[in-house]
Amino acid sequence: MQGPGYAAPPPPRPSTGVLVLLRVLFVAVAVGSIGFLAWAAPLRTAIVTRRRGDWWIFAASLGVLALSFSLLATDHTDDFSTPKGNAGMIILLLNMAACVGYYLYADIRHFRPYPTGYAHPGATTVHGPYGYPQPAPYMTPGTVPQPAVPQPPLVQPSVPVTPVPPPPQRPAPARIDEVRAELDELSDYLRRRDGHGEGGR
Repeated sequence: MQGPGYAAPPPPRPSTGVLVLLRVLFVAVAVGSIGFLAWAAPLRTAIVTRRRGDWWIFAASLGVLALSFSLLATDHTDDFSTPKGNAGMIILLLNMAACVGYYLYADIRHFRPYPTGYAHPGATTVHGPYGYPQPAPYMTPGTVPQPAVPQPPLVQPSVPVTPVPPPPQRPAPARIDEVRAELDELSDYLRRRDGHGEGGR
């Protein structure tokens, strides 16, 4: 019977230098564009983690950006000094801060190293054939683990049991026969003696 086999290894973790460079790059893009390109940071988070919640956060950042654009488009001054222009700029900057903050939090949490011997969060223990545990499949945080398929119990092939014959009885040792013979002689002697003594009386 074949077991389910070993799970695929988790994708390799990028080096720390690459992760730091990407974080600096996405933060610089968001801040350098004064929030107009802040949506790129949550987009990267959603692509990396593949969590439904991160996709919703990305969609929300686009919605807030669209609201900010609509407010800024109604302001026809050069410095956005009208109330709608001020509100649009405040929303744009708050959206930028929220996108950058959440991106850094989610990226650091997703790529943090785990000590040797500890499973990735959300991983389950899988028991393979013969009851031995197998490596748990890699799952990104937020994914739902699939239930393990139960394996039918192993049945040993029936082997006919042959009865074990009793051990043969060994003949009595010769010493016992000698003792018997001596006891018989002693018994005859005592009988004769008793009979002789009664006749003499």
